[in-house]
Amino acid sequence: MPRERLSVVVTRRLPEAVETRLSELFDIKLRDDDTPMTRAELAQAVKSADILVPTVTDTIDAGLLAQAGDKLKLIANYGAGVDHIDVATARQRGVLVSNTPGVLTDDTADMTMALILAVTRRIPEGLAVMQSGDWQGWAPTALMGGRVGGRRLGILGMGRIGQAVARRAAAFGMQIHYHNRKRLRPEIEAALEATYWDSLDQMVARMDVISINCPATPSTFHLMNARRLKLLKPTAVIVNTARGDVIDENALTRMLRVGEIAGAGLDVYEHGTDINPRLRELKNVVLLPHMGSATLEGRIEMGEKVIINIKTFEDGHRPPDQVVPSML
Repeated sequence: MPRERLSVVVTRRLPEAVETRLSELFDIKLRDDDTPMTRAELAQAVKSADILVPTVTDTIDAGLLAQAGDKLKLIANYGAGVDHIDVATARQRGVLVSNTPGVLTDDTADMTMALILAVTRRIPEGLAVMQSGDWQGWAPTALMGGRVGGRRLGILGMGRIGQAVARRAAAFGMQIHYHNRKRLRPEIEAALEATYWDSLDQMVARMDVISINCPATPSTFHLMNARRLKLLKPTAVIVNTARGDVIDENALTRMLRVGEIAGAGLDVYEHGTDINPRLRELKNVVLLPHMGSATLEGRIEMGEKVIINIKTFEDGHRPPDQVVPSML
């Protein structure tokens, strides 16, 4: 007698290929429209599902988990970051959590370099001139930016993505520096030609570009606070494709407005879609709608990892990408 299929609730629309494969394997409930679930809908989902497949737009906190019954056994997150999930409470309730690490490394690193170039070469300003029809022709001093070759890049967080950024930046002739919770092994450091800084303060004070590539944890909240941002050179640029609350957004906005920092490229924001309106007005800032991982290839690979985690769990084994509190 065939065993009953696991019930799986997916909270957002996923690429068609991923939804099709999930439907073939499980008793699946897909989202009809591409909007985040309400709190009430999430509460119903954790009560009714064996497996929940959330995304970064879903807050799975202790209060929500308290409403789950005994049926929920796995939260197979569609994404690498799990700061929106209370992993410790889930574990206490006997609910496993998995994620999709490593899939989006190259996509996010590509976007980091795109933002560095966009800010330093003033690409959005040039685009705006062309789209408005105001271009009067080439001029020797028009829209002059800065050359990235030879600049010092300080990478905050030298994991998979940070190292991928380092390799790309080195190809552009940038000097690679980094600060990390743990220093890289000597052979990796040598391969990247990267200089390690034990002191984050000392590193940021000497860099031309800062790239934020660390995860969101209690220890990284406002790691780039007002005091540390003031250490940056007035000619420096800061780029963030990691998590928004690593930077004090209000302090960053104030400093950009008065020219204490030359520019910023942001793909993530401290309060999600609630972005400081003054930040939107600035010409020395490039703002993107959290699209660092937005490639079809990457999103399908994320779905494949979700499926592997669920199938492995269904077969009675530990999901290969299980997240435990000690990892955070």
